[in-house]
Amino acid sequence: MSEAADRRWLARALALAVRGHGRTAPNPLVGAVVVRDGVVVGEGWHVEHGAAHAEVMALRAAGEAARGATAYVTLEPCAHHGKTPPCTGALLAAGIARVVYGARDPNPVARGGAAVLREAGVAVDGPLDEGAVHDLDPAFFHRFASDRPFVTLKLAQSLDGATAPADGAQRWLTGDAARAEVHRQRAGHDAILVGLGTVLADDPLLTVRDVVPPPRRAPVRLVADRGARLPLASRLVATAREVPVAILTTGAPATADRQAALAAAGVRAIARDDLAAQLRALRGEGVASVYCEGGATLASALLAAGLVDRLVIFTAPVRLGVAARRPALAAGADPAGGRPPRLVALARFGDDTMATYDLTRVHRAG
Repeated sequence: MSEAADRRWLARALALAVRGHGRTAPNPLVGAVVVRDGVVVGEGWHVEHGAAHAEVMALRAAGEAARGATAYVTLEPCAHHGKTPPCTGALLAAGIARVVYGARDPNPVARGGAAVLREAGVAVDGPLDEGAVHDLDPAFFHRFASDRPFVTLKLAQSLDGATAPADGAQRWLTGDAARAEVHRQRAGHDAILVGLGTVLADDPLLTVRDVVPPPRRAPVRLVADRGARLPLASRLVATAREVPVAILTTGAPATADRQAALAAAGVRAIARDDLAAQLRALRGEGVASVYCEGGATLASALLAAGLVDRLVIFTAPVRLGVAARRPALAAGADPAGGRPPRLVALARFGDDTMATYDLTRVHRAG
């Protein structure tokens, strides 16, 4: 089969993989397509953590038609027995003649499936498009390249680059479709982070709403709050025993009483000297991805420290004028390590535009 055909079927597997968004972590998003004589005979994706893997789902759909067929998989088939048996065994048992995979598995426990299949006589081609697979699920690959969570920073601005009117009044810049996309993106992360200023201004809940299917686990809600000043009357504190809330604080002695009051309400404190150390502590607790929604002070600090891996900017078709607020995000910072940020995606949601940029410094082939 031609490389163009291989890429077409792999693109279909990538589109299927997205259907597991918010349900598979800490496992990756994976899609699979079984093709025989140029016709799709089976499709599948990893639906959720603990369930059958994408290859197994596609093979079940294909049945006997899988014998002698080609399997297209976004990620190198696993070769270990975890919550489910190895996918290499399922592919061999089904009689698959050829496997094409998009990216190598970075997990030292699971990788090696390509070699296992080749040794068993299966034709294996790949990695075919590591860049596309990394862009599909960057937080998964980041887990094996860093000791801190993958950080996505989301910003909303007007056409003239402002984030708020001159009087600082709180207002929605983007429309319903863009806000629905933000909730979808929240669902794909382990935690949602805002600064204390955002809490004081908006009193947000920071939950995932109206996403189908809902995330397997509600993201932890985080507040960058150096002095432990999170209001006890806030909605975050009121719901802390329903969905976890933690503050990222320096743990100064003056805040001890406040931290005790917050702890009594169910709010945990992660006390470290700076944001980098706080993020590393979160990673040690199993938080592999963080979705930051500002405000400007927190966004600037993350960018200046080189702690942002993906930048998502929503632009609304409004102008707020020359006197509007335009925070200078991370003046003098070089978050992309000397390289221009790479545009990952450009999309429209209603009247708003979303641009997604890759700021990671981790080398990626493909």
